[in-house]
Amino acid sequence: IFCIFCKPTTMNVAKSGYRVFSANSSAACTELAKKITERLGVELGKSVVFQESNGETRVEVKESVRGQTIFIIQTIPRDVNTAIMELLVMAYALKTSCAKNIIGVIPYFPYSKQCKMRKRGSIVCKLLASMLARAGLTHIITMDLHQKEIQGFFSFPVDNLRASPFLIQYIQEEIPDYRNAIIVAKSPAAAKRAQSYAERLRLGLAVIHGEAQCSESDMADGRHSPPSVRNTTGHTGLELPLMMAKEKPPITVVGDDDIIDDVGDYVAAAEILKERGAYKIYIMATHGLLSADAPRLIEESAIDEVVVTNTVPHEVQKLQCPKIKTVDVSMILAEAIRRIHNGESMAYLFRNITVDD
Repeated sequence: IFCIFCKPTTMNVAKSGYRVFSANSSAACTELAKKITERLGVELGKSVVFQESNGETRVEVKESVRGQTIFIIQTIPRDVNTAIMELLVMAYALKTSCAKNIIGVIPYFPYSKQCKMRKRGSIVCKLLASMLARAGLTHIITMDLHQKEIQGFFSFPVDNLRASPFLIQYIQEEIPDYRNAIIVAKSPAAAKRAQSYAERLRLGLAVIHGEAQCSESDMADGRHSPPSVRNTTGHTGLELPLMMAKEKPPITVVGDDDIIDDVGDYVAAAEILKERGAYKIYIMATHGLLSADAPRLIEESAIDEVVVTNTVPHEVQKLQCPKIKTVDVSMILAEAIRRIHNGESMAYLFRNITVDD
């Protein structure tokens, strides 16, 4: 006669535990994951993510995840499609390894600009949401979605965190005499977000009303016949009224936008603001994609600083342009992970957040 004794306490601890993995194959993209795990006081999960010689993505999980809650941190580099495949393959690998819950931490959600039907195109953002659900994700944590309505594309919970408290803190602590500043929205579409900043900082608000950009309007969705033809020969610049206030605050904060990629509009806005008397111009944005020759254009422009968060790796761009500054948001991402794991309310993370933010 023999008996087998199990240790229920140890098993319960294992089942109620959680692991944090990084799905990036690039070392530069794992920096945010390392900062988050350091704040949580846990080790980064053991896994290998790499590209084979034929271009296929391979993921190998090096530890048991059975019955555990898994958080996958995936930052999106310039190679967007490879990062998406890494996330999908890792999620499916964890699903087939019997993970209890698989939560994606995707600070910048890719394809978020393709969230509307345009002509004979497709809503790629909806397609990506469906792919993530089919791969095994049960929840995602993201930050400053391009459109809040994107949350409706998902069949599971979405926590859309905000970067504005960190950017506002940067303005208060790093910009000298910020009370003598004015918040400027570079377009009417960004006016509501800029207003939320102006109200919290108790500053004035201005809106640049220039050439309509139909890429973000309903003019491009095929409902107008014939469709409008955009002038692609060059940027005509933004126009401000000739009659300005007599007493203009000398420091100007342009923004905030959720994404800064093509900086042509910002450069044009900065030139006009300089002409109107601003001597310091700061650009605030959450996701600093800064593709193509954006660092060079910023360096040669009248912009003094471009402040973005580390939701997207941009170390190469910072080497090309010292004007680019980074605000760390790993604190709120780590706190979101902790609260979700412990079953605590997320309301604390949205305190002092306005409806238009």
